[in-house]
Amino acid sequence: MDKRQDYISWDEYFTGIAILSGMRSKDPNTQVGACIVDKNNRILSVGYNGFPNGCSDDLFPWAREGEVLNTKYAFVAHSELNAILNYRGGNLEGAKIYVSLFPCNECAKAIIQAGIKEVIYDSDKYNNTPTNIAAKKMFEAAGVKCTQYTKTGRKIVIEV
Repeated sequence: MDKRQDYISWDEYFTGIAILSGMRSKDPNTQVGACIVDKNNRILSVGYNGFPNGCSDDLFPWAREGEVLNTKYAFVAHSELNAILNYRGGNLEGAKIYVSLFPCNECAKAIIQAGIKEVIYDSDKYNNTPTNIAAKKMFEAAGVKCTQYTKTGRKIVIEV
């Protein structure tokens, strides 16, 4: 008997894990997930956007507009940063990160500093905004390869 042929690819698998991780976010507007893997396709860490440990999801604001301290922007840690900080194994040099949304400029700094060399992203909905342009400039200067995930059209259903 031959092996089955309809198994999912590594990119489908890790992009799926990033998207599934993003579903843990309590953010009512934007749920983003990240999955960091090594050169042998072993998962090193995952993360999603949310408040730091000890900062209650019920006490800190989720608003997108208003005074800075009344919005989420001063408090939320992005999925990429969470995945980097969640890693307890030491060095991420040469790893790749799968993200459901192209990283912002702040996450790009963390990705570069962590030594991650490849970004595979699903959505680029903020393309051509100043922070997106800054992130892409830094990735290019630092030699970080960025590739948009190509959807296969495969439907994957998880019943829990």
